[in-house]
Amino acid sequence: MALPQLLPSPSSSYLTHHNNPRLNPHHTLSFSLNSKISPPHHLRRRHRNSTSSLRCSSSSERHENIASTNSNDIVELPLFPLPLVLFPGAILPLQIFEYRYRIMMHTLLQTDLRFGVIYTDATSGTADVGCVGEVVKHERLVDDRFFIICKGQERFRVTKIVRTKPYLVAEVVWLEDRPSGNGEEDLEGLASEVESHMKDVIRLSNRLNGKPEKEAGDLRRNLFPTPFSFFVGSTFEGAPREQQALLELEDTMVRLKREKETLKNTLNYLSAASAVKDVFPSSSS
Repeated sequence: MALPQLLPSPSSSYLTHHNNPRLNPHHTLSFSLNSKISPPHHLRRRHRNSTSSLRCSSSSERHENIASTNSNDIVELPLFPLPLVLFPGAILPLQIFEYRYRIMMHTLLQTDLRFGVIYTDATSGTADVGCVGEVVKHERLVDDRFFIICKGQERFRVTKIVRTKPYLVAEVVWLEDRPSGNGEEDLEGLASEVESHMKDVIRLSNRLNGKPEKEAGDLRRNLFPTPFSFFVGSTFEGAPREQQALLELEDTMVRLKREKETLKNTLNYLSAASAVKDVFPSSSS
């Protein structure tokens, strides 16, 4: 379904951990491994704790209610259109100071702390698939602005616009990946291949940027294939439309295959650039 054109106004502000370089015309990517992704413990092989000085806003009781939500249920969700894509498990810092979204924040802090982050741009409009952002920490500033840290949770698809003022609210259904036909073993192998390509891209990127060619560590971080595929997508900087396409896929194997192809194209581009640098060292200055 087509959603109304709801680009954030110039007074809307958002902060991320990194800058977003443009996508290379040959479909190569810049990566940000600062994109932190921490799926719930049932999606990981090992749980890790984290701390912060910001006020924690999470609620275990709300999580229990959310976990029992059926994927076919229709629920109402406030939406925050942004020119970026949030993936399940990813961490997104935001600064909120536009009036309508300050109203939304006041409401969220009194209810379930969850809103929908949905991609929008001037060319393609607003997507109908997004990701829930749960406010895990927040700080209210003296001028009623908010600095929040939210974590990506479930994906959703918009089925109906409920209202547009003071902020966008929609009816949504939850999206889950369908089981892949080739089994878990093939998924594990494909995820390992994707991780290997990521390590090669990081190594060559470091070389081209004059950084030490150190071997990248464990990029899977004990993630199962589905959350790992979301992590990979979250590192594809400067390509929000590609990220949106990955977010909308409902098959982990298809998502990983698409990411593998993109990484291979990026690796070919970086290999050629590295060869040019070796032959003409001054061309890189």
